[in-house]
Amino acid sequence: MAKKESYEEMLTKLQDILSNLETDDLNLEESMKSYEDGVKLINKIYKVLNSYEAKISIIKEENEVEFSENNEDR
Repeated sequence: MAKKESYEEMLTKLQDILSNLETDDLNLEESMKSYEDGVKLINKIYKVLNSYEAKISIIKEENEVEFSENNEDR
């Protein structure tokens, strides 16, 4: 089973893809494949970021509720 890539690993791969596309050493087919791989990678990165954003929102809400409950006791 394949290991799940970390956010940092995905960013590094995306940077590599962008570097390869910028060199103009690829033919059209290779460029299209790299572009497609980059778009797939960007979608994975967005999913990770959205997941973290949702977790942060939940944590933030929980802390705000705790804070307001503690202030009502005063």
